[in-house]
Amino acid sequence: MRIAFVFLLALLFINCGGPEPRKPVEVKTGSFYKESIERNKKLLAEEEKAIQDIIKKDTVHEYLTSPNGFWYYFETKNDTATYLPKTNDQILFSYNLMTLDNDTIYTAKDIGPVSHVVDKQQLFPGLQNAVKLLKVSEKATFIFPSLQAYGYQGDNNAIGPRTPVKSSVELHTIIINKDSLN
Repeated sequence: MRIAFVFLLALLFINCGGPEPRKPVEVKTGSFYKESIERNKKLLAEEEKAIQDIIKKDTVHEYLTSPNGFWYYFETKNDTATYLPKTNDQILFSYNLMTLDNDTIYTAKDIGPVSHVVDKQQLFPGLQNAVKLLKVSEKATFIFPSLQAYGYQGDNNAIGPRTPVKSSVELHTIIINKDSLN
């Protein structure tokens, strides 16, 4: 009986060795993120190829490349104006949105004239930078890859996720902020 008691006591001490740390069920390697990045790079390359094909086929217009990752050409130039909108300037402009196949998504009438304080109010990324390339009374057509347009979410209405868009933008007026003149 004594041997059984000692054996049982030894067994209790062995089993009560302290808390065991929990180990993760899954080990994250970052491969999901790497695969996501690669997939996004591939999608962006496909969009840029489609845009370059449009540019090559359009022999009428001379396209310019923006350092922000979109392309554009002028429909109307104003060679007498010299001032480009700067941060804090108030501008009035109009624009439309189309698919790359020139199907209308939103007309300029649907959107209406837009009053905007440059770099202080939200526009989609490409348009935020596009308006700064126009002088008063100039109009240009811009081609935005999806990352410069409405990105991965779309506009939750007529523009789906990962949709590149075209937009004709016309700058009507600029109210120059006094700080822009310095």
